[in-house]
Amino acid sequence: MAGRRRGWLRWGLLIGFVTIPLAEIYVLIQVGQAIGAWWTILLLIIDSIIGTWLIRREGRRAWAGLQSAISGGRMPTRELADGALILTGGALMLSPGFVTDVFGIAMILPLTRPIARRLLTAAIAARVTVATTTRATGSGSVVPGEVVGED
Repeated sequence: MAGRRRGWLRWGLLIGFVTIPLAEIYVLIQVGQAIGAWWTILLLIIDSIIGTWLIRREGRRAWAGLQSAISGGRMPTRELADGALILTGGALMLSPGFVTDVFGIAMILPLTRPIARRLLTAAIAARVTVATTTRATGSGSVVPGEVVGED
């Protein structure tokens, strides 16, 4: 089961690493043909500037929320998920292109981040459940024995 999952993961990564750059090139060409090459470059620069500002703003908010949760004595699960999403979204925003920017903005903006957080939580919960089930039902031989103390 785990080997099959690794195979799907490898194929998914391969497809992602091939299709995402092709989609980026296609969208850049289409935008460039519609508004011109210089306007497209300017739009990418403005997009990067706005993305950088947004990453800094939301990163500060997430950091403040994390510190508040820790000082309040509660587990900062939501804040950690937000931090991971902002970090991932920031990496997507800093890569040139419009397709990755759409996903990056969805992970960074406070309005759309809860949706991305739910998807992240569901993906992690599925992996934890599978890993826990696999370990709990693992096949191994039981060796009868006796515990001897150092008395």
